[in-house]
Amino acid sequence: MTAALGNASAFEIAAAVKERSISAAEVTRSALARISALNPKLNCFTRVLTERAEAEAHAIDRKITLRQDPGPLAGVPFAVKDLFDVRGIPTLAGSTIRANAPAAQQDATAITSLNQAGAILVGTLNMDEFAYGFVTENHHYGPTHNPHDLQRSAGGSSGGSAAAVAAGITPLSLGTDTNGSIRVPASFCGVFGLKPTYGRLSREGAFLFAASLDTIGPFARTVKDLATAFDAMQGHDAADPVSTARGPEPVANQLDRGIQGLRIAIAGGYFVDVEAADANHAVAAIARALNVTDVVDLPDPARARAAAFIITAAEGGHHHLSDLRSQPGKFDPNTRTRLIAGALAPSAWVLYAQRFRSWYRLEMAKIFARVDVIIAPSTPCPAVHIGQKTIRWHGAEVPARANLGVFTQPVSFVGLPVLNVPVARPDKLPIGVQLIAAPYNEAALFRVAGLLEANRAVSAPVASI
Repeated sequence: MTAALGNASAFEIAAAVKERSISAAEVTRSALARISALNPKLNCFTRVLTERAEAEAHAIDRKITLRQDPGPLAGVPFAVKDLFDVRGIPTLAGSTIRANAPAAQQDATAITSLNQAGAILVGTLNMDEFAYGFVTENHHYGPTHNPHDLQRSAGGSSGGSAAAVAAGITPLSLGTDTNGSIRVPASFCGVFGLKPTYGRLSREGAFLFAASLDTIGPFARTVKDLATAFDAMQGHDAADPVSTARGPEPVANQLDRGIQGLRIAIAGGYFVDVEAADANHAVAAIARALNVTDVVDLPDPARARAAAFIITAAEGGHHHLSDLRSQPGKFDPNTRTRLIAGALAPSAWVLYAQRFRSWYRLEMAKIFARVDVIIAPSTPCPAVHIGQKTIRWHGAEVPARANLGVFTQPVSFVGLPVLNVPVARPDKLPIGVQLIAAPYNEAALFRVAGLLEANRAVSAPVASI
């Protein structure tokens, strides 16, 4: 199995490790070798944790020798966006400002949860500085390249996380999502990515950007792997004030239940743009696969996006105000400008955006009283070129960096769970579709994604690089 580990799913790796057809140590060595071979092309890793990974692998192998349960992700390599605390090293969050920060005293809760499930941490991953961006063209550490076309962006801000999974370096990774930072790179890199309900997974030990929107979530190449990682991280964490309880049943147990009884609709209006032909075709393909024709219009999504912009900028600017005053020259210039603008945002704007947010949450609840899952595009186009300045949107050339989240921002604004599915497009660049549900209804998303994967309407093959 060693030669094929780059193509193996987390479920397949864990099964092989438990059956002793391969050791966790061998799996880990293979993952470290793939990092060594592929990272020079991709620039998705910021740190490789060789000693830690080898120690964790030997601990898993010892458990198996002693006939102890090694966990559902036994021996599965994973990596995390470089804003999760990793015991013994500074948490950079894509910056140089934090290079001399004290080393983390303990792992982020999500890392601990995956470790307890048997997964092995092999490294940290590149990102936009302080998670403020959609392209992972990091001013300090360089851009992450898309495994499907090295001249193109991996998306952001969790670009390293998506690229590592798409390239087959690790079958799982962790990212964060404020306005689309899981869904945009998942779409560009052609992998599954989950932004759970706000508060569903603990953010303790993650360096936050905009606390009232931030979520953490996994990337994977199969729906089952994504569900297993999500289930492993569920559970209330008193250290995160917005953390909620574990769901009533693991979502991995619900993948084969099909979609009977689920009411599914297509997002219309704002989410259909003649300039976004690839996105429109992707949504149409998913609708055909599900035999869905009903259309629903979300309430004023353009204003929801504008309000999300204001709240994000204001919270981010306030969070970094001290460093903006004392060491502005250490910021990425693109990040600095937007954070300063956010710090200077009039309070009346923020108050109005928050009032609109409350109204929008109530209006979305009315929609989910009659619809269980909404289908919408994830990105307005496939991966842009690294350094690309503009994209076409609503008949005009608009800045690429600011507008790659046009479809993600309106639906994460009120903490909804969203699952990006990679639409099967042989010989074309990947593009994703969002499956959107009411808060705490991740199970519906996984049921739909499971059916789509079984019918081969969605897939995430390992990129050939």
